[in-house]
Parts: sequence; structure tokens; C-alpha cells
Amino acid sequence: MLKIDAHQHFWKYTAAEYGWIDDEALRRDFLPTDLHKELKAAGIDGAVSVQARQTVEETEWLLSMAGEHPFLKGVVGWLPLTSAQVEGQIEKFAANKKLKALRHVVQDEKDDRYILRDDFNAGVALLDKYGLAYDVLIFERHLPYAIQFVDRHRKQRFVLDHIAKPLIEQGILSPWESGVRALARLPNIYCKLSGMVTEARWRQWREDDFRAYLDVIFNAFGPERVMIGSDWPVCTLSADYGQALGIVIDYIAQLSSEVQEGILGGNCARFYGLG
Repeated sequence: MLKIDAHQHFWKYTAAEYGWIDDEALRRDFLPTDLHKELKAAGIDGAVSVQARQTVEETEWLLSMAGEHPFLKGVVGWLPLTSAQVEGQIEKFAANKKLKALRHVVQDEKDDRYILRDDFNAGVALLDKYGLAYDVLIFERHLPYAIQFVDRHRKQRFVLDHIAKPLIEQGILSPWESGVRALARLPNIYCKLSGMVTEARWRQWREDDFRAYLDVIFNAFGPERVMIGSDWPVCTLSADYGQALGIVIDYIAQLSSEVQEGILGGNCARFYGLG
């Protein structure tokens, strides 16, 4: 069974194109050769590359790199889902078998109900036709709207990024817990065990800080609908690559080898349809 990092990013940094990057440590290029070193050191076989910029050009770029590097198993790209002409673009890009899903940075939209917009949902409703999943990127305050959104598309495959970014630094579980449990009752959504270290105290966290949140996720989704992800290079603000993955690896150490294999790669491969 391959071990797969379900969530990482690449970029060639420019201030104009990556204005959301506000930490100096991330204001440089992060490319496949950089990631490959981290994967090898951690014993990870491959990764899924996720968009970090909302342009068609970046989707093309990510797919080109995935074509050049076999360890890049799939791409979560971006296309203008609110466009009335988006189906043509979806059809075009879905012809590339490395495109596995699309994502929109809903967490940065000024309208907290953006995920419920009719034009956005019309675009999402096209994805299953072309075999594409959708990554849900939200903060915990968006959970009530995400539940309605996922429930609206019962045949669509969804995965929740970064466990919906709970307030780990403050050790607060509510209302995140009730929202996540309600979302997980919908059978067509999985969850990425990613992005947690940057929601905790940077470089000062302890593994125990994450236990209550992981307990909720595993109880809500079950081990068959969760997958490990690093959120590299963003995770490096708070942990190195191995440490970020180690939080989950240590947590699941007492589970059966079969269940661990699913969390460390099998679930991701099944969800995204990785070859």
C-alpha cells in the first residue's frame, strides 16, 4: 500500500500572485524537488498537489508538474465554478487523468454564505459528471453552510480540508465539534487530517493539544473516511514535515495495520481515484 500525503502546495513566489502569504519564511519558491526530499525522509511514496492560487494558469502548471514527476499522484485544481461557461473548461481539464478534484478558497470570501450561492452550486453540480471530487476549505464558522452545501449534492464526493480549522491554540471544541459531527453524518464527505499545526501554538504545541480534536474526527467520520495530509510548506511555520505527519502517525499507532494503511494512503487513493 502506497503512503500518500493528501495535501500539499507548490508555488513560485511573487508578492502580487501570493498576497495571502504574510510570513517571510514562506516567501520563496517551493517546488517538486523540495517536496521529494521531504517525502523520502518521511517514508512517503507520493502526494496530492492542491491549488494555492485561483487561476486557470496555476491548474495548468500543477498538472504539468504532475506529468513530469510520478510521485505527484494527483492535482486539486481551480476553475471558475461560478462561470456559466465553466463546463467547457471542466471537460477540457478532466481529460487530464491527473486532475482529481477542484477547490475554491471559500474561507477567504467576504460572504460567509458564499458556498450556498446558486452559481457556485451550479458549477459544483457538474463535477461528478466528469469524475471530479471537491475539496471543502472553510473555517469552523462556515460549518453550518457547508452542511447544507454537501447535503445539496448527494452524489458528489467531498473532502473537508484541515478538519475545518478549529481553535486548537485556545483549546476550544465548541461549536466546531457539533458542526463537524453533523457534517460527517453525510456519507459523501471525507476529512483530511491536515493543517492542524498552524492552528495550534506555532512551534510550541504538544501532541496532546490535538488529541481531543482527532478523537472527534475519528468518532464522527470513522477511520475509513480520513486521510493524512501535511499542508506542506504551510506547515513549516509550526513544524517540520515529519513532525506534522507524526501527530497523526502517533495517534493511529494502536490501530490495526490494515486501518493504518487506509489512513496513510489507501483512503486517499480510493477517494481521489489515484492510479
